[in-house]
Amino acid sequence: MTTPSSRRQFLTTSTLAAAGTVAATSLAAQDAAPATGKGPSLEGRIFKAVKGGKKGGETPLQFFERLKELGFDGVESGNAGQAAAYAEATEQTGVMFHGLVCGWHWGATRLSSPDAAARAKGLAQMEKNIRDTYRLGGSAVLLVPGKVGGANETHEQVWDRSITEVRKILPLASRLGIRVLIETVWNGFCLSPAVFRDYIDAFDSPWVGAYFDIGNMQKFAPAEEWIRTLGNRTVKLDIKDWGKKNGFCRLGEGDVDWDKVRTALKEVGFSGWATREGRDKNLEDTSALIDQLLIGKG
Repeated sequence: MTTPSSRRQFLTTSTLAAAGTVAATSLAAQDAAPATGKGPSLEGRIFKAVKGGKKGGETPLQFFERLKELGFDGVESGNAGQAAAYAEATEQTGVMFHGLVCGWHWGATRLSSPDAAARAKGLAQMEKNIRDTYRLGGSAVLLVPGKVGGANETHEQVWDRSITEVRKILPLASRLGIRVLIETVWNGFCLSPAVFRDYIDAFDSPWVGAYFDIGNMQKFAPAEEWIRTLGNRTVKLDIKDWGKKNGFCRLGEGDVDWDKVRTALKEVGFSGWATREGRDKNLEDTSALIDQLLIGKG
């Protein structure tokens, strides 16, 4: 099994790039929830991104210019048919595409399906996602491996089936340099930090890692506990907040203790992409909130 030291070496040498950020607008900063300032700063270690947001008729260059003005380093979505245009946009702005979400993984093609044909279809979709990510210059695909439900998709079956299927795609992933990152979600699967850690380790491959969603897992254990338990298995972050009263909400208005999150991320040596999934008042607000709460600027 891959040792912690070899995992860390792999993570620190894997392809990561980011453009310099610009300051958020003063109006958004005023609206943002104030940081308590008790945790460390992660400035220079976090690359800010959003999931999608490209407007109809907007070229990749126009989109990247807009993201740069808003203080973002990249995006997690892209059209592989416009790979050359995305590359040119990155060349001109420094903003970049960093990965794709396997959007099919919740449906009938999930890799935990008891239907072998459905699993094969999902694997074909995953291969396309990996190839498209490579063409666009990204570093990873985000995957939900399945969901627990019913007699034919027990926790054990989801575990075994998903590992079997993902392993089939790892030769392609390693050849193209694209990592498969398993997201923490409300799918009835691996809902404790230790169990999810053991699931990632069961692949015994540096090409499989964790895509930790900060807000998703707050319901089951504090985010900082997940971060410390997963350690350097976490390659990328989804940025969300969640609270018992507010559910998924504007960053800073849920139960996530962002000071503790920053402290835990610093302890495990995290440096990488952090992508906002969800909405705040607007993108200016999101940029300022990430700066204050997750990065700890100011």
